[in-house]
Amino acid sequence: MAVSAYDLTGRTAFVTGAASGIGRASAVLLAEAGATVHCADRDEKGLHETATHIRDAGGTAHTHPLDVTDREQLRRAITSCDRLDVLAAIAGIMHSSPVLETRDEDLDRVLNVNFKGVLYACQEAARLMIERGTKGSIVTMASGAVDTGGPGLLCYGAAKAAVVQLTKTLASEVGRYGIRVNAVAPGWIRTPMTDRHDDEAQTHTEALMSRMSPLRRVGEPEDIAHAVLHLASTASSFTTGQILRPNGGVSMPW
Repeated sequence: MAVSAYDLTGRTAFVTGAASGIGRASAVLLAEAGATVHCADRDEKGLHETATHIRDAGGTAHTHPLDVTDREQLRRAITSCDRLDVLAAIAGIMHSSPVLETRDEDLDRVLNVNFKGVLYACQEAARLMIERGTKGSIVTMASGAVDTGGPGLLCYGAAKAAVVQLTKTLASEVGRYGIRVNAVAPGWIRTPMTDRHDDEAQTHTEALMSRMSPLRRVGEPEDIAHAVLHLASTASSFTTGQILRPNGGVSMPW
């Protein structure tokens, strides 16, 4: 029987933002595919829940409580891995404000987490892969916001656009080492980050987003986790510098 291209047995993945949402779903799916998963997040309770879920299912998980905006914390965590085949840089935060009301501290906070946190993780992971001769895969998390824009999305969209540029530039620089770098740009996904904390507002928002999609639904974290797994696996061995858009068709030109 042929070995599945999605079999990650014997490989090691490092996932930021693993305490909830897309990060948790990705960590769980990578573990189900056979990878040893290092889970990183500043939410220690959520990290413990993710790792417990993986272990209860027979997988192997390690936890790293850390702040992705702290390069040294990331360096220590990533270099502690016995080997590193996959980085999934998923940690992120949401902020919405009109351009004319956006403060310096708003922009700095979002850029620090959503761009610099991804940059630091990519730098440390790529260095380790090169040093150890690993032909690995780096997966970053962009957003459908880079295609559609929208009111209030200056900080978030700018940071995600920077992630796209980072992805393409890094892919062009490390490809000669056999390292692939790709991004996932999700549409609207039902996660704690998109929770409106009001049932009526949440229902209204999801109904609106569903109407915008040809599939007539919003996404679930598992929808994006499968995209991460694809880019992490040898099924995408000839794919690099690309932006995969699992968004329900929202940004499809009409």
